[in-house]
Amino acid sequence: MSTTDDEIDPATLEILRNQLESIAEEMGHVLITGSYSPNIKERQDCSTALFDAEGKMVAQAEHIPVHLGAMPDAVDAVTDKDPKPGDVFIVNDPFEGGTHLPDITLVSTIAPDDEVVGFAVSRAHHADVGGSSPGSMPPGAREVYEEGLRLPAVRLVDGGERNDEVLEMILANVRTPDERRADLRAQRAANDRAEERLGDLLDEHGPLLLDAFDAVVDYSRDRVESELAALPDGEYRARDVLEGDGVTDDDIPIEATVTIDGASIAVDFSGTAEQVAGNLNAPLAVAKSAVYFVVRAVTDPEIPPNHGCYEPVTVSAPEGTVLNPTPPAAVVGGNVETSQRVTDVTLAALAEAIPDRVPAGGQGTMNNLIIGDRTGGFTYYETIGGGFGARPDKDGMDGVQVGMTNTLNTPIEAMETEYPLRVERYALRESSGGDGEYRGGLGLERSVTVETDATVSLLTERRRTAPAGVDGGEDGATGVNLVDGERVPSKASVDVSAGTTVTVLTPGGGGHGDPDERSREARERDRADEKVTE
Repeated sequence: MSTTDDEIDPATLEILRNQLESIAEEMGHVLITGSYSPNIKERQDCSTALFDAEGKMVAQAEHIPVHLGAMPDAVDAVTDKDPKPGDVFIVNDPFEGGTHLPDITLVSTIAPDDEVVGFAVSRAHHADVGGSSPGSMPPGAREVYEEGLRLPAVRLVDGGERNDEVLEMILANVRTPDERRADLRAQRAANDRAEERLGDLLDEHGPLLLDAFDAVVDYSRDRVESELAALPDGEYRARDVLEGDGVTDDDIPIEATVTIDGASIAVDFSGTAEQVAGNLNAPLAVAKSAVYFVVRAVTDPEIPPNHGCYEPVTVSAPEGTVLNPTPPAAVVGGNVETSQRVTDVTLAALAEAIPDRVPAGGQGTMNNLIIGDRTGGFTYYETIGGGFGARPDKDGMDGVQVGMTNTLNTPIEAMETEYPLRVERYALRESSGGDGEYRGGLGLERSVTVETDATVSLLTERRRTAPAGVDGGEDGATGVNLVDGERVPSKASVDVSAGTTVTVLTPGGGGHGDPDERSREARERDRADEKVTE
């Protein structure tokens, strides 16, 4: 007989919550250690989570924000397909639960006793899923069809039987099929581990575990609502721009109106640009991810991350806009770059209400660099860190991922072993952080020589619009993209010959406060650490 949520005492609930979160974390470990591509095993560009039978997230590993906030839409797409025990669905369709095509999601039913009690979900960025250019992130794409193979929620495993025809169809449409096969196998292993571990917990706790699904969600919702209720009610607005869509260089406005009303918060993106010809369109799920991330950041990041964190948050954008596009819009840059601007503009709006909790502008871009050959020999993909904005009481961080991603870098040793690439320079970028009482974080310089004929693609931002300083702080430095020393646009695809050197200088973070208020000791430390060239 099932107990009720009220009968779970706090100590037991804490134990159960940690056990559920440990399953999600173990899923991530299995995926990372079992994968083949450096993008997953080294950079850890992947995420894992547990959902209940109704499609609510009950536990997640702390992986990639833009993945996790959008996962519920992928699970919704699967629950509409009448999932049964032994099913594994694969989906990447941005208009049916996905974010962009390289992010492939596997959703497995969890049914230890032949009754679906939940779902194991893994999402990983695959370095190539077909399309018009290696890496499946063509900067000039005008339609989603150019970006790669598009998969609605289909059964990769049907009632425990692997659907080899679906797998072979996928592998026939990508440039690196052996790598894709191995990484998909690692995702399946991660999901299988979740079913095994949840079965163990059901044996240990019985129906109490299923009651805990709702209890942990209620716990997180109550805590988020309490945090929101302490914020000043009101309507707050901000506006920022994207620097062209890969087809034109015209600015693309992103506008947000944030309304705090008691224990709820609503973010409305009316006023944002209509969907664009290029690939910076972002499915609404991506905008939701960015807003959820911001809400967690400005409330209490220690609140257990699950569906309860999202319930007090409403996100809306008019259909047909860059944040809620209609097919067949190109979207690959929306997930990686537009998501960053949504984060920036939502934080900027909230800075009016809670200036002591919001930093100066961070680099605001993932600095996507893709290098590959058209024969399928290799595809290298990386997002490159930069400057984190200065905080109201401390400097920003140097050379880190900011906003909607927290991947690691590809170690030079792994990069040069796996690919025909040679790293010439990898260093902090002096004086790139905005000056202020507290200095913005430094950007990075990544310089790579390509040792074979290849295609280089760049999807970047903040090349002409600097990360903003606040309260008198100076702006951070804008980024720069170079091919053999010549500047190329923020969105570019270039065929290069062996021996070409590609350099990415990433933006620095904005400063916070009047530079005249920076202490002498801090200035001396900056010079000693060679962070400035004074």
